[in-house]
Amino acid sequence: MRENKRVRAMISLDAIAHNFAEMKKQISQGTKIIAVIKADGYGHGAAMIAKLIHDYEYIWGFAVATAEEALSLRGSGVTKPILILGLVFEEYFMELIKEDIRMTVCDLNTARMLDEEAKRQGRTVHIHLAVDTGMSRIGYADDLHSVEEIREISKLPNLEIEGLFTHFARADEYDRSPAVKQLQRYLHFWEMLEREGIHIPMRHCSNSAGIIRVPEANLNAVRAGITIYGIYPSDQVERDVIRLRPAMELKSCVTYVKDLGPGREISYGGTYVTERPTRVATIPVGYGDGYPRALSGKGWVLIHGRRAPILGRICMDQFMVDVTDIPEVKAGDEVTLIGKDQEECILVEELGDLCGRFSYEFVCGISKRVPRVYIKDGAVIS
Repeated sequence: MRENKRVRAMISLDAIAHNFAEMKKQISQGTKIIAVIKADGYGHGAAMIAKLIHDYEYIWGFAVATAEEALSLRGSGVTKPILILGLVFEEYFMELIKEDIRMTVCDLNTARMLDEEAKRQGRTVHIHLAVDTGMSRIGYADDLHSVEEIREISKLPNLEIEGLFTHFARADEYDRSPAVKQLQRYLHFWEMLEREGIHIPMRHCSNSAGIIRVPEANLNAVRAGITIYGIYPSDQVERDVIRLRPAMELKSCVTYVKDLGPGREISYGGTYVTERPTRVATIPVGYGDGYPRALSGKGWVLIHGRRAPILGRICMDQFMVDVTDIPEVKAGDEVTLIGKDQEECILVEELGDLCGRFSYEFVCGISKRVPRVYIKDGAVIS
């Protein structure tokens, strides 16, 4: 097995298992978790995460964003339910129904087309209805007209309405009241449907922030996303409710060390000029790997447990750091871009704050040319 010295994303499956155990403590006994592993598991690897947690009793199934993600996940061996949270184009209906993929529906015409295709295949298609309670993205309005349309959908013979969900827009803020208001609107709409004899068995509102901050919204299912990967939804979310462990570390190595005198420009544009004799180490990682160019002149890496500041602009495939105060650095030494080295640690959230990139965006942006290396019980398994 190659060591992937240039760069590798080290994914701790033990951390992911720990994070699920922490979330399970926060929800009621009968509540199921829908594991959101869209965007290839937020950059961590959807198939491997699904394999790890597939047989957990409290995992209902998985949620993704697109038809392509759903089909890829099913092809990886997942047999539990897979729900597409986004809307799906008609060209995918045949294959998705064949593979028993759940789809989100927000209009009668789509429901009718799905019913027709399910009839043609001799199958039943399971759908989840989205209701817009404040996100203003997709979903039914919470009004009587929507109730009437959903009544028509409920009559379609080859279609089963399995779930009703909404999405919190502001559950990750100090003020819980916007999320609570959304929950109230959702529950009122659900009650409207119940009064009309439209019973929908699955109800899910909570995202990761909701699981932590709005426990009353943890109905019979919740959608866990960013917390799976050990990242808190925002800096306004309490850290003492559940104790998360970051699942990803980003590692590289030093490829070259040089000594420069004062007055030397470093990297494109000469934006950094040395003011003293400076020892410079080159790291073979760049924005082509998803390491943000916006960290130019701002971020750090860890070498021998100490911080080495980035000098000048980050290139597509390389960047330079100041190791003057870490004189023992040599080519081949390990470099930590994200994660822990001895007593020092660089978190995704810290780098995101430095470069103006949301933590979700940061991990999703680690590119495909960075190998994912999976660790379980302290050993590399893949």
